[in-house]
Amino acid sequence: MVTFEDIRAIILSFPDTTEGMSWDARSFKVNKKAILFWNPQYDCPVFKVAFEERDFLLEVDPDTFFTTDHHKPWPFILGRPERLDIDWVKTNIERVWRAQAKKATIKAFDLAQL
Repeated sequence: MVTFEDIRAIILSFPDTTEGMSWDARSFKVNKKAILFWNPQYDCPVFKVAFEERDFLLEVDPDTFFTTDHHKPWPFILGRPERLDIDWVKTNIERVWRAQAKKATIKAFDLAQL
């Protein structure tokens, strides 16, 4: 079971991340760009993924991942917290953070990890 608190701890461990609200949903951002939303209607995380990855995950693991009519036009996928793999969650969050954070922030983060 991956909880909101688990996700919060993972995201906020990355530099320059913030927590707030977007479209009546709790959200996390870096560089003013969303990393992840928590969907209040389904009480689950909404992850950013490429359309190809989303379609693949929906096909191979529909018990864990799903979408809604609202989310279909966007590169997002919803995950059932009780089925999510924490390593997949960490990998997704870091990938999205790296794609959106400033290069200097990423460089400093990587140097601190050595």
